[in-house]
Amino acid sequence: MKPNACSWRPAILSYRVFYFTVYSLGLRLGEGLRLRVSDIDAGYRRVYIRNAKGNKNRLVPLPNVTLNLLHRFWRAHCNPALLSPNCQGDLKVTHSGATPLDRAGIWTALHKVYTFLWN
Repeated sequence: MKPNACSWRPAILSYRVFYFTVYSLGLRLGEGLRLRVSDIDAGYRRVYIRNAKGNKNRLVPLPNVTLNLLHRFWRAHCNPALLSPNCQGDLKVTHSGATPLDRAGIWTALHKVYTFLWN
């Protein structure tokens, strides 16, 4: 029996990759949600951030460890456009896999991590 292409549990991995990428690049949450594969310039080790604060675009340096992680993750899902898709093409909440992760959901998750670490 051949496993489903998405049976490797991309939700948990996509969150780890997403949070690591946002943290290592110093991105705002909205900037991380808007990242696309085409925004990554591996040759020059930089990431093009569209519609940053003040509707301006900017370039941020791309650490090798982040590039390697993104490359391995992209090879697993092979979506030509989205950086962190699942079977339906977007990030999902890991506990149910049915609710789309939006900006408020990311903020809630980060707040829970912060509260756990600092209280």
